[in-house]
Amino acid sequence: MFDDQRLKWKFKRGSDEALTLIYEKYLDSMLTLALGLLNDAAAAEDVVQDVFVAFAQSRRSFQMWGSLSGYLATSVVNRARDYQRRRRRHARLGPELHTGAEPADPGQAVILSEQARLLQEAVAQLPDEQREVVLLRLKADMKFRDIARLQQTSINTVLSRYRYGLERLRSLLDGEVEKWGR
Repeated sequence: MFDDQRLKWKFKRGSDEALTLIYEKYLDSMLTLALGLLNDAAAAEDVVQDVFVAFAQSRRSFQMWGSLSGYLATSVVNRARDYQRRRRRHARLGPELHTGAEPADPGQAVILSEQARLLQEAVAQLPDEQREVVLLRLKADMKFRDIARLQQTSINTVLSRYRYGLERLRSLLDGEVEKWGR
């Protein structure tokens, strides 16, 4: 945490090195979060790029008292929500059927295992609120009270969404394990 405090302090004072270190430190986790929320690699990359561009441009007005990861994760969630609203608004031919099962490029196909693909598909089947809570807790390591604040709901609701989301994931993945076990 001290590292983050020093990075925030240097960033606020104009250090390009601090910005680079923040980007390198949090890029992968923010991409994972965005991909889990959107289930679309290209959209996830766009959202995360937008978050880091806005973050870099906020240098002069930057004020944050919490963790960098929580701040960036909240920004990713908000941008992902905006993206989903725009996508729904502009959908002309009905909902997209893309499940995200096929990676955007061949390099990713080699890296992704069958288990990771199954998990991604299962997470995509969760209701939006549950998916958001599960990913923020597990991928962004946010506290439940911070997630409740972000979702503008009670901590009990967040805890319930988390529990139901995990139960649904277990159920979905147990079905897949049984299929593969035959």
